[in-house]
Amino acid sequence: MSHHKEHLPQKICPVCQRPFVWRKKWRLNWENVRYCSQRCRRQGVKENPL
Repeated sequence: MSHHKEHLPQKICPVCQRPFVWRKKWRLNWENVRYCSQRCRRQGVKENPL
């Protein structure tokens, strides 16, 4: 039996602009997850200076 993960929710990372999918470890606070990885979280969103 194979497991297909086709129907998982997705979000776009504001730092790298790549899509990432739901993970089991995020099941309790998926609404608050913003970044795809710790690296992007540390980097944060850079504001454009005018």
